[in-house]
Amino acid sequence: MTADERLPDPELLREGGFRVATRLFAPGDIRGTERQRRRLREFAQAEDPLADAVVAMERRLPRGEGRALFDRATEHGIDSLDDPPVELVDFFRSVEATPYWVDPQRLDRGARAIVRTGVLSLFPLGDMALMGGYLASRATKPLVGTGAIEHAAARRLVETTQWWLDVTTPGSLRVGATGYASALRVRLVHAHVRAAMNSRDDWDYESWDRPINQVQTAGTLLLFSLVYVMGMRVLGVRYSETERADIMHLWRYVGWLVGVDDELLPATEDDAWRLLWLLAVTEFVPDADSQRLAAALLRSHAEVGGDGPLGGLLGELSARVHGSISRLVLGRTNSDFLGIPNDPVAQAAVLTAAAGNFAAETVRRRLPGATWAQERLGAVARRRYAEQLGRLVPPDPTYARHRAAPSPPRQEAGAGRLG
Repeated sequence: MTADERLPDPELLREGGFRVATRLFAPGDIRGTERQRRRLREFAQAEDPLADAVVAMERRLPRGEGRALFDRATEHGIDSLDDPPVELVDFFRSVEATPYWVDPQRLDRGARAIVRTGVLSLFPLGDMALMGGYLASRATKPLVGTGAIEHAAARRLVETTQWWLDVTTPGSLRVGATGYASALRVRLVHAHVRAAMNSRDDWDYESWDRPINQVQTAGTLLLFSLVYVMGMRVLGVRYSETERADIMHLWRYVGWLVGVDDELLPATEDDAWRLLWLLAVTEFVPDADSQRLAAALLRSHAEVGGDGPLGGLLGELSARVHGSISRLVLGRTNSDFLGIPNDPVAQAAVLTAAAGNFAAETVRRRLPGATWAQERLGAVARRRYAEQLGRLVPPDPTYARHRAAPSPPRQEAGAGRLG
């Protein structure tokens, strides 16, 4: 095969909901070439120099001082600091220089399109984005290395959901606003984890690439953007072409804020499909760690139900529904490998609900004022859900727990390997 011949379709897109969605929604033949695959793989050795330098600065300064400077600059701008460290100046001069292509009106329209679906929008987040992400085994290594997912899966699911709510609220991506601050803080969390993994003697660079590299960050962005849009359509939501474009625009800016290289930022939905195809070829290869993390995520859905007999029943029902959505999207082979139960009854219920959503969405599009009303109802539902999550796991908007974590101890030669 020559470098410019198209590659065969990857397994991820050959069965299940991904196969159906690719046939229905992708812009024709999205297969990439070997040359494109090699170019993408070069980014697996690229990290985030600006954020990494800030982490090095935080570790150099007295404990807590660098974090406080970063938080103040995030909320009030770098010019609010007197004589800030050069690492902070370089970082914030970059992120405060909003790219020319950012359209605030489109950001708000994309956020409103997400908001109007209320808590339904959270199903693709956990069942497709997070569960699907575990198929990318190299990307799971930092999660296993920190123990943050397997041993505290429910907390991490809640924190990811809270972050999602932050960045998808209308107006929240303005400089200094909540979503903007959350995006920058998660970028720094990634840099802290990356520094911790780079300090280990047992990190296998040849097999796992650089920790939390550009390919993996771009892959996470696609799970939150394109896979979200695809998942919502599978669940019966009828997004217009303009709404989908605005949602992709929102996530392009979020991706830019969290440090994704410009070359890997999809400008359109068509771009995103082609990048997803290349990622599916190179990254979505599961292993035993994928199975462990999938099991932890399924348990976390059950734990969110709460205590007591009713909580246990709700938790079991939640796990069945979430697992069924994952199985419908990921297909039989990947689902069997990850250990997602095959529950035909729950799957039928999900498909029935999707048909009902499609019918309701059809009415909404034709009824004057219905979209406006749905946006208001969706915003209320999201606020109430955020309050419920806050009672389960008290929110920490600064992510101090993650940023203060010490580096994992270095392993002695011959010690057991990570994962």
